[in-house]
Amino acid sequence: MTQSRRILLINYEYPPIGGGGGNATRHIAHALAKQGHQPFVLTAAWGDAPRSEFTDGVTLRRIPAFRRHADRCSILEMLAFVIAAFLAAPGWARQWKIEVALVFFTVPCGPIGWLLKRLLKVPYCLSLQGGDVPGFDPGQLSTHHAIAGPAIRHLWRDASAVVANSQGLADLARQFERRARIDVIPAGADIDGIAPKSDYSSNQNVELLFVGRLVKQKGLDVLFEALGKLDPAQSWHLTLVGDGPERSALSSQAAETNLSHRITFKSWTDKSMLPGIYRGADVFVLPSRDEGMANVLLEAMAAGLPLVGTDIAGTAEVMISEKTGLLVPPENTDALAAALTTLINDSARRESYGRAARARVETSYSWTSAGAQWAATLENAIAAKDNS
Repeated sequence: MTQSRRILLINYEYPPIGGGGGNATRHIAHALAKQGHQPFVLTAAWGDAPRSEFTDGVTLRRIPAFRRHADRCSILEMLAFVIAAFLAAPGWARQWKIEVALVFFTVPCGPIGWLLKRLLKVPYCLSLQGGDVPGFDPGQLSTHHAIAGPAIRHLWRDASAVVANSQGLADLARQFERRARIDVIPAGADIDGIAPKSDYSSNQNVELLFVGRLVKQKGLDVLFEALGKLDPAQSWHLTLVGDGPERSALSSQAAETNLSHRITFKSWTDKSMLPGIYRGADVFVLPSRDEGMANVLLEAMAAGLPLVGTDIAGTAEVMISEKTGLLVPPENTDALAAALTTLINDSARRESYGRAARARVETSYSWTSAGAQWAATLENAIAAKDNS
């Protein structure tokens, strides 16, 4: 039997706040607990969420960090979390007798792992999630990456392991720092908690679905432009689940193109409601400009949804074009409109792609598998420390 390890997971985001990185932290923590390890999570406080929790073998501690929004975090709020964690993490690590740390996002959380290594000789492993890799989403993050670049390089070299959540993100990281070893552990989907669709017949409208942050990176402005090119006689409706700074602009764009009656904006919903929302849709659309590996894409596949996505790293790695969905070039409204038209008009293809998507997630992208790979990586970090 594998020795039980006391593992600290650090992330400034953790459900109910945050996006894919927070979701990954939660699932990996619970997967490690199921393997017999003792995971402890340090994250930011949020609203009236309890400061301390123990759920299904996972100990959670939320520290005050002035977080104001569930779906986004400013640089100042990230800095507040780092300062709070610098003060709190060493004490909790001693109390919990932590043997190794798993740190999500080089920036802002990497320095906390570095501190624990210096003070307590606790090795740390870094989980790259996308925005913490220079070159990702250059239009929005290039200045931040230029400033943080030297620190990122140092933290990668100092870590026991640096792990990307997709091959595409690993390739991008290697372009930035060729001397760093970048491994890959794919993100996963909760295949036990998300039952697949059983009925692929649609009602009057074909239901299109997007889930995620309403930010420029997600390419929703391109999606709206593509929808404006569809034949007005086609019956479709789009639901966007999420929120973010682009919501007002998107609402205006929908009105300007006379699509407001076909588009519904829904704010973030309880995660327990998402499986039903996925199953109620007919097509999942992810028109992103950049992705690491989107958890929502894997969740949609687990629900048996056919996909329309952009041919970018992460998405193209998960999807198989013409089998689980249709891939289109990013920023290409004509190709996106054509792909949507194809699936709106072809229910048999939607069912074929949806069933293939579920099968692909079951065989290649489960949180159980990700947790097992992370357990092996963390064990190697402990062994390397003991042998040094």
